[in-house]
Amino acid sequence: MKNRAIYFILHSDFTIFVGKSSQQDMNGEKDFQFEICANGVESCLAAQEGGADRVELCAAIPEGGTTPSFGEIRQARSLLTHTRLHVIIRPRGGNFVYSAAELERMEADIEMCRQLGADGVVFGCLTPEGEVDRAACQRLITAAQGMSVTFHRAFDRVKNPFAAMEDIISLGFNRILTSGQQPTAERGIPLLRELQERALGRITLLAGSGVNESNIARIQRETGIREFHFSAREAVPADSDPMFGDIARTTAERVRNTIKQLKP
Repeated sequence: MKNRAIYFILHSDFTIFVGKSSQQDMNGEKDFQFEICANGVESCLAAQEGGADRVELCAAIPEGGTTPSFGEIRQARSLLTHTRLHVIIRPRGGNFVYSAAELERMEADIEMCRQLGADGVVFGCLTPEGEVDRAACQRLITAAQGMSVTFHRAFDRVKNPFAAMEDIISLGFNRILTSGQQPTAERGIPLLRELQERALGRITLLAGSGVNESNIARIQRETGIREFHFSAREAVPADSDPMFGDIARTTAERVRNTIKQLKP
């Protein structure tokens, strides 16, 4: 009887785990999530048309992304009907060590995003020593209560990624955007794989930087990560004045082609 009881417990646990996965398949729920780094409303719309689950709306992409304008956020929110809108909260380029005045502005920007109906915000604060600034992050998480919160690629500048991940988990972030502390997620596969293993389902890893049609399947296969962040941008000819050159924007075709590598 004792052995049978033990078997029942183990069998029950196993059934719950497998049953959840099977139920997801039966219901047709999405196994993967795709987030587009959008540099404007036009890129947001292309992301939605291409089948993205959400966008991260940013200004100043060459600087690594800064908080977009009130008008940009409001228009994106009004036009995104079935794609979630996340907004980066970053007052400037450069490092991720913020002053009291900068944190105050970041709180105000989070409140603006809330009032405009954003689904989530994206930020990350570090100490001068390269650790997660728990106090600063907690302050911003409190301001963002009720919205999804992502710790962005400030993570790729931390001194100890495993200790940082534990801090981020304990603070209550929903996910971490990271390239595995390498210039691209493809080069960061070894660390991404270890982070995914150590996370044990306590937080979502979002692989980003250089993710595209040619490598997304490999990154997923070798890391087990199921959320991906990419821009899917192309040079689009300027409509009004060709003398100013092309404009880099997300295209629906590239979004679809990248998603297709995991969801044929």
